[in-house]
Order: sequence, then structure tokens, then C-alpha cells
Amino acid sequence: MAKIKLEYIWLDGYEPTQNLRSKTKVEEHENFQGTLAEIGNWSFDGSSTRQAEGGSSDCLLVPVAIYPDPTRLNGYLVMTEVMNADGTPHASNGRATIDDDGDFWFGFEQEYFIMDTKTLLPLGFPIGGYPAPQGMYYCSVGGKNTHGRQLVEEHADLCIAAGINFEGINQEVACGQWEFQLFAQGAKKAGDEIWVARYLLDRLTEKYGYYIEYHPKPLGDTDWNGSGMHANFSNEVLRTCGSKETYEKICEAFRPVTAEHIAVYGAYNDLRLTGKHETASIHDFSYGVSDRGCSIRIPLMTVQKGWKGWLEDRRPASNGDPYKIAARIIQTVNSVL
Repeated sequence: MAKIKLEYIWLDGYEPTQNLRSKTKVEEHENFQGTLAEIGNWSFDGSSTRQAEGGSSDCLLVPVAIYPDPTRLNGYLVMTEVMNADGTPHASNGRATIDDDGDFWFGFEQEYFIMDTKTLLPLGFPIGGYPAPQGMYYCSVGGKNTHGRQLVEEHADLCIAAGINFEGINQEVACGQWEFQLFAQGAKKAGDEIWVARYLLDRLTEKYGYYIEYHPKPLGDTDWNGSGMHANFSNEVLRTCGSKETYEKICEAFRPVTAEHIAVYGAYNDLRLTGKHETASIHDFSYGVSDRGCSIRIPLMTVQKGWKGWLEDRRPASNGDPYKIAARIIQTVNSVL
């Protein structure tokens, strides 16, 4: 019998942005295969995470995905969703709102800033001032303009070793800003993997003296890019229709529910979606081919393949919940099909 370390991960009840929480459960298993069938539910004190009152504080953790933990001997990362004591989804459970049978595919582009815990500034920022203007940092190489690569590379290795469908990394437009990309078939799986990848990134910063800032505009109203989490999505219709009219019908379905989308696309997004820095105004809705200033971009490759491909919603913020974002996108697309 071997002792297995199971790290149960969940989202708390803080608003407007939920936080990752986790705790370790050690169990004895013989020939553990790392499957959901081999592990059970757990519970936690919801009164400490703004998910319950003290008089009735138990909330349930129901495992939904499991990954090997590359940093621990006999360790596994267990993504869970939070349920009430009676087994119904907790109000904070965005995953339970997704209506998807796997027809939808999602690719998320997660941007973030690496912050120094001593200066409380992005890497590369001097105390009391600013580095050179943005422009030379995007996809840069070399110590003058590139900051944090060691952490970013290690994070990529951890995600790949954990079995996450990790698709790439690059330094972004602002100094100390990076991005990683994930893709999954199924909205719930895509959300699971973004949250576990965020968990691995946040945990990794502990040994570097850094922390990750997911705020969409951490540098305020300055001439520095904010951070988003562009949502690339498709279903069978978008992948196969071969029809410009169908694409336009789906894009137009987003126009009357702009406010509903913005409501779940992340807090403080109004600071980022200003119409500047490759964003559309939060007050408008637009779409266009290969246009990064639109709300929804129709990728050029989709057009070149005869209107068979995907769409990119560029509005979600870097601190958005991928579960809630995907659920809203699916609802809107399905409303016209």
C-alpha cells in the first residue's frame, strides 16, 4: 500500500473575483491509477471562504478532474466543484452552469503580469518609475527586455507533465506580462485545465518571491496594455458550415446580450476595454475579419478555409472565470441554432 497525496482544489466564494483554495488529503492505495473512480468527495469549512455561515458551514468538494502533480512524490491535483451539503450546486459553482455535451471546443489565451513581492511592481519595473515604453517586450528575447522566463518555462513544463493540453507561451506587449494558451474539446474540460494551470502558476511563484496579478488593468490608466483571456470557440456548425451568413448570424446573436456577457467576463474589465490597446469599447459591440480592435474577431484562417473554423471573443478579462465565460458563450451561440 502506498500513501497518495491528493491536492483538492476549489474556487472560493469571494466577489467579484473568486480565488483558488486547496488542501491535501493523504490516502493509502494499492496500485493507484490516478482516476476519479478511485477517490471520493471531501468537505471543507465554507464559513472561512465566504461560502457558508458558521452555524452550518460544511460544503462538499466533488472531484471532476485529476492530474498527476509533477512536483510531489505520489501526488495528484484534484479539481473539484463546490456543492451544498444536500448535493446541489453551490451558488459560487460556475462549472454547474455549463450546458455542453462536448460539441463546443474552447481555447483560452491567459495573459498575466509577474509581480515582485518586494517592490509590488511587474518584473522589469524600477521603483518610482517606468521601464522603456512598450513595444520591445512582445515576444522578445534577451535580458534587456525579457523578464521572468525561468518561471514561465518551468510552469509550461509542469503543465505538460500534468497532462494539461498546453499549447504555447509568449511574452506579451507590456513589461513583465506573459501569456499561455490552452485548448480542450469540451467547455468543462477547458475550464478545468485553465484553473489547474493557474493553480500550478500561483503555487510556483512561492519559491521565486513573485506573485501573479490577474487584474485586467493593474497599471491603471496608463499607456500599458491590460490583460485579457481571449476565448476562442467553435462547435460543429462553426467548424463545418462553410457559410459567411451563418458566421454573421452567430456574431449578431452576441449584440443584444452584450451586457450579459460583460457581467461574467471578469471584474474591472471597464478599465481595460476602452477602445485603446487592441480592445473594443466595453459599451460597443463589433466583429470583423482579422480585426483585433473588435469585440469578436473572425480569424483570417477561418475565412481562408471557406468559412470553416472558429471565432475569438476578445472581451474576457484575465481574471474571468472560464466556466462562466464558456457557459454564456454557449448559451448565446445556441440561441440562434
